[in-house]
Amino acid sequence: MDLSSMQGLMVIVGPIVLAAALIWAIARNRTSKRQLDETEDATRRNYDAHDEADRKR
Repeated sequence: MDLSSMQGLMVIVGPIVLAAALIWAIARNRTSKRQLDETEDATRRNYDAHDEADRKR
């Protein structure tokens, strides 16, 4: 296999591998509605606790 055919293969296969990696990463990084609700609820409780502590000072 000479250099030009190797470059041609990399030009064709490279973007396909990159697209597959991006699709995989996006699919694995999604959160479910339940996880999002739990995170929002915990954040709200944390803010409320800090507000309560600030009021007591």
